[in-house]
Amino acid sequence: MAELLQYTITGTAVGMVYALIALNFALIWKSSSVANLALGQIVLASSWFTYGMLVQAKLPPWLGFPMVILFALGLGWTIERLTLRPLIAQPILSLITVTLGIAYFIEGAVNFIWPTSVAALPSLFPKEPVMIGTAAVSQEYIWVAAISLAVFCLLSLFFRYHKMGIAMRATADDQLAVQACGIPVTTIFSRSWMFACVLAAIGGVLVSSIGGITFGLVETGLKAFSVVILGGLDSFVGAIIAGPIIGLAESIGGGFLTPLTWPGFKDIIPFIIIIIVMLIKPYGLFGEERIERI
Repeated sequence: MAELLQYTITGTAVGMVYALIALNFALIWKSSSVANLALGQIVLASSWFTYGMLVQAKLPPWLGFPMVILFALGLGWTIERLTLRPLIAQPILSLITVTLGIAYFIEGAVNFIWPTSVAALPSLFPKEPVMIGTAAVSQEYIWVAAISLAVFCLLSLFFRYHKMGIAMRATADDQLAVQACGIPVTTIFSRSWMFACVLAAIGGVLVSSIGGITFGLVETGLKAFSVVILGGLDSFVGAIIAGPIIGLAESIGGGFLTPLTWPGFKDIIPFIIIIIVMLIKPYGLFGEERIERI
């Protein structure tokens, strides 16, 4: 029973980070209908940049983390302005292919700047485990879950009440109507990429604080795709709900099935879920079903 409780708590915490990263994909898809295939590489680059600020440059956290946010904002602006904006009105496949090229470029740049394969961030959270019922849970997971939940709440308030958030929601529904109201859609696209990269950076820092920084963080971005597929490509609520589901499936399934299968079995569980969802409910739990006439 203690094992199950521990797997449940840790799986939920990691799943909330997956959901946070998946919001990157959902935000960009809703605003511009572009599938961001560079998601994992953005997470990787943000994590290594955090390492560069906190460990290599030895900046205090109160200065290092704002630098990471500025880096993410700049990365999102650069990607949209220099590579995607020139392709406006081009076939959607061209835009998706460009994000794949961006992914390889970012991964190559990270390999060049930080050739070390493994690194660790400074201890960000208390190390002493906390007893929850009969399970001993590391405080890292509790802090990660709490921070992810706080970011979700702030993001929800932003989209509900802030003018820019409302404009982003409107752009997702009808770009022509937003343009008719005098709001430049290209600005919305740029802001969407900037916000999305910040979400990916926060998610990268949180997941790196638990498992360290490795080039396996690219796989974390791929696992976030399973959250998007399960929740729905264009649904924020779906991402928030599907994240803990994926995290629980990975944690509980890996914990109990790995002894019966093979090491690393839990890493393929999110992709098994993708296949099942695509066969049963292709639009996800909360995705909008679109019927196109040909």
